[in-house]
Amino acid sequence: MMKLSRSGILFVVSAPSGAGKTTLVERIRQTPNLFYSVSCTTRAPRPGEIDGQDYRFLSDADFRERVAKGDFLEHAHVHGDHYGTLREPVVTNLKGGKDVLIDIDTQGAAVIRNCGDPVILDALADVFIMPPDLEELRKRLLKRGTETVEQIDSRLTTAGREMEHWRDYRYIIISGSVEEDLQRFRQIMEAESYLSRRLVQK
Repeated sequence: MMKLSRSGILFVVSAPSGAGKTTLVERIRQTPNLFYSVSCTTRAPRPGEIDGQDYRFLSDADFRERVAKGDFLEHAHVHGDHYGTLREPVVTNLKGGKDVLIDIDTQGAAVIRNCGDPVILDALADVFIMPPDLEELRKRLLKRGTETVEQIDSRLTTAGREMEHWRDYRYIIISGSVEEDLQRFRQIMEAESYLSRRLVQK
C-alpha cells in the first residue's frame, strides 16, 4: 500500500492593526502539529504579554546584532520599533514536515515572497485578513483602548496602505466574526494540506 508524507506548510498571515488578526492567530495556534513563529521586537511589552510567548523582546543592540549575523528571515521597522522573524526555527520545522504560522505585516510578507529560499517558497501559503472598511477598523481600535487618538490615526493611515496589497496574497478573508474568520482560515489550511505537490511517496 502506498504511503505518503507531507511537507510543512508556511502560513503567513497579515492584516491591518485592529482587523482581528491577533485573536484569530491565538485560536489557530491551538492547531495540532503547528509551530508558531514568535516574532522578535524591540518595542516594550504591553500589559499581560509574556516574553517568548507573545514576542521575543530584544534590546535595540541585540536586534541589530542578529540582523548583522543574518539570523532573520525578514525584519522591518514599523511604528518606531523593529520586528523580525528568525529563520532557523521556521526552516527546521518545515523540513521536518511541521506546519508553521507567521503573523506578520505586508512589508515582511513581501520580503518572504522574495527571499529566494526554495524551502520557504515551496511551503508558502499567504493569507490577508481584510477589514470591512476603515471606519469599522477605527471602531475596533477605539474599543481596544491601547492607543492614543494620534496613534490610532497613524495606524489607520498605515492600514490604508496595507489594504492596497491584498492582491499580493494567495488568499483573502473579509473579516467578520472571530468564528467566521477562524472557519475560513481552517478551510484554507485543509485545502493546502491536500495539494498533491506537498505530498511525498515513501
